[in-house]
Amino acid sequence: MFKEIKAFSGFSVDNLEKAIQFYGDVLGIEITEVDEMAILHLHISGGHNIVVYEKPNHEPATFTILNFPVKDVTGTMEKLKALGIEFESYNLPDFKTDPDHVFRGGGPEIAWFKDPAGNILSVIAES
Repeated sequence: MFKEIKAFSGFSVDNLEKAIQFYGDVLGIEITEVDEMAILHLHISGGHNIVVYEKPNHEPATFTILNFPVKDVTGTMEKLKALGIEFESYNLPDFKTDPDHVFRGGGPEIAWFKDPAGNILSVIAES
């Protein structure tokens, strides 16, 4: 039934202005703001938009909501750190990031960071 439908994803934030600054200015994603609805469209490569909407009772996602595949995880992290982004550390029995905040425990290298609303994002090695 949905095979030919161009689906899209969305997530909430607690402050649309902070989201505009973070996703547009810091991450450099092209965005369109729909003022009358307090909605942003993130224009991601490949032609699929992601909807970001302000929600007064927003609670940050406890899982990764958006992954950015990159050729060089470490190099991308350095650029993001220079922009003030801090990366997450995990130290669970079967899930640990290294001292550089990168998970190298199987599968592609991946590092996580948060948007201003506390949602979890990642940079992940392209496969």
